[in-house]
Amino acid sequence: MKINILNYFLVATLFIVGFQAKAAQVDTVEIFSNSMGKKIKAVIVFPENHKKPVPTLYLLHGYSGNYANWVNKVPYIKTLVDRYNYAIVCPDGGYGSWYWDIEGDKNNQYETFVSKELVAYVESQYAVCQNRESRAISGLSMGGHGALYVGIRHQDVYGAIGSTAGGVDFRPFPNSWEIIERLGTYSENKEVWDKHVVMEMLHEIKPNNLKLFIDCGTDDFFYNVNRTLHEKMTYLNIPHTFVSMPGKHNWDYWSQSISLQMAFFDQFFRN
Repeated sequence: MKINILNYFLVATLFIVGFQAKAAQVDTVEIFSNSMGKKIKAVIVFPENHKKPVPTLYLLHGYSGNYANWVNKVPYIKTLVDRYNYAIVCPDGGYGSWYWDIEGDKNNQYETFVSKELVAYVESQYAVCQNRESRAISGLSMGGHGALYVGIRHQDVYGAIGSTAGGVDFRPFPNSWEIIERLGTYSENKEVWDKHVVMEMLHEIKPNNLKLFIDCGTDDFFYNVNRTLHEKMTYLNIPHTFVSMPGKHNWDYWSQSISLQMAFFDQFFRN
């Protein structure tokens, strides 16, 4: 369904207004990836006043970004972590991995890293819940695609998925973001591209198995593909929340949308 953002905005605002900032625990860690044979950095933001294991949101960065983007560009995300009382994990996804496993490329096994190695590390080192009902994954741009791609392919790991300004269908941009280097040209490898694009994965979603939140700014170059994804999900009777509001493909928009996303995941974790 497409919703008015007011309800989520009010929930987020009520949590923040009058709140005195606490000291969320922010760790930068290095995690060894067996699949890639190298260490991968991640930022883990953990709520201060937890009394029992907490849920976890895995939050992915965009193309050319890194593990520190979210916490540096949106510092009040630490306030949201303390208020909602769940952890955020921001892994490094490489310059332009799109969070795929690329066959034959040892340096690009980010689906395996995010869905298995990262989760295993977090759950062995931190007091977090260890079931799919307490795990969510989201991200921006390339990370929005990555969250949907990884989340749909690993529905046994995550119970909820989000995407903000996600590159949910990059086929209209066949020469952008180094995708050719990983998948070959679209004209010669159409079947490969279709297997790696979220728009063609909706049939893999098990009925009533995932909570889905998708948002995109109306002035974003990815807006049309996100609107099409929403329309296709609606046609296929896939329950989801779709939010659109004025905004471009930039941190001004993402800084607003993360409040909506985190309110949505808070409701999921509570239920």
